[in-house]
Amino acid sequence: MIFDFIGNRRYWFAISGLLLLVALFAFSYNLIVRGSAFNFGTDFTGGTMINLRFNEPVSVHDVRLELDKYNLGQSIIQKSGETDISIRAQQVLPDLRTKLIEDLKAKYGEVELLEVDTVGPMLGKELQMQTLLALILASIGIIIYISFRFEFKYAVAALLALYHDALITAGVTALLWRNVEAPFVAALLTIMGYSINDTIVIFDRIRENIKVWAGKKKSFIEIVNLSISETMARSINTVLTVVITVLCLLFFGGETIRDFALVLLFGFVIGAYSSIFVASPILVAWTLRDHKFSTAGKRR
Repeated sequence: MIFDFIGNRRYWFAISGLLLLVALFAFSYNLIVRGSAFNFGTDFTGGTMINLRFNEPVSVHDVRLELDKYNLGQSIIQKSGETDISIRAQQVLPDLRTKLIEDLKAKYGEVELLEVDTVGPMLGKELQMQTLLALILASIGIIIYISFRFEFKYAVAALLALYHDALITAGVTALLWRNVEAPFVAALLTIMGYSINDTIVIFDRIRENIKVWAGKKKSFIEIVNLSISETMARSINTVLTVVITVLCLLFFGGETIRDFALVLLFGFVIGAYSSIFVASPILVAWTLRDHKFSTAGKRR
C-alpha cells in the first residue's frame, strides 16, 4: 500500500502556508518593534568584535555591567568556553577599547586580548549586496541546470521549494532573534544545496518511472507517489545523518558556531520536508494544469 502523498497535497500546502505566515509575522514584528527584520551582527551593520580571555570564569552579566559604563550595554556578548568572552559592539575606538580592558583587569584580574576585528558600515552594506547576489546567482544556476536535465516546470517546482526553505529558515532565525552574521549566508547556501540534491533524487526517480510505466494504466499522480515511496528511505536516512551531526555541533561546538548550527538544523529538516511535500506536489499541479489545458484545446 503506497501512501497518497500527492492526493493530500492541499494539507501540505496548508502547513507550508502556515509556516510562511509565521515567518512573515516574525519579519513584520521585528521591523515594527525592533526596527530591523533580522538581528544583524557586525558583519552586516559594521562594528567591532573583541575576543577576550580571562584568568577566571566571568559571567556575561558581569561583562555587560562593565560595558554599560561606556553605553555599550546593548552589545552582543557570548561566552566561548569557560574563560573566553566574545563582544560584538558598535564601533569601538582603540582608546575606548583600552579603557574597557583596563577596567576589566582591575575588577577580574588578568585579561588577554585575543582578537579585534573591525568592520566599517560600507563593508557591511557591501556584504548585504553580495549576499543577495549570491542567492540570485544560485537561483539562476539551479533553473538552468534543472531545465537542461529535466524540464522547465521541474526547475520552477524545485526553485519554489528552495525559496520556501530559505524563507521559513530565515523566519525562524528572525522569530528567535538570533544573531545574523556572514556564516548565516553560508548556512542558507548549504541548505539550498542539500535541498536541491534531495529534490533531484526524487525527480530522477519520477523520470525513470515515467519511462517504465509508459503506455500502462498508471496516472502521473500514481507514478509520483510511487517515486516518493521508493526514495523515502534514502531521504530519511540522509536527513537523520546530517541532523545528528548538526546536533553535535549545536550542543558541543561552542557558542561561536551555535547560531550557524541552529540555522542548519532547521534548514535541513525543512529542506527534507519540502523535497517530498512541496516540490513534487507543485510539479504535479503544474503537469495536471498543462494536461487540462491540452485536453480542452483538443476538444475545441
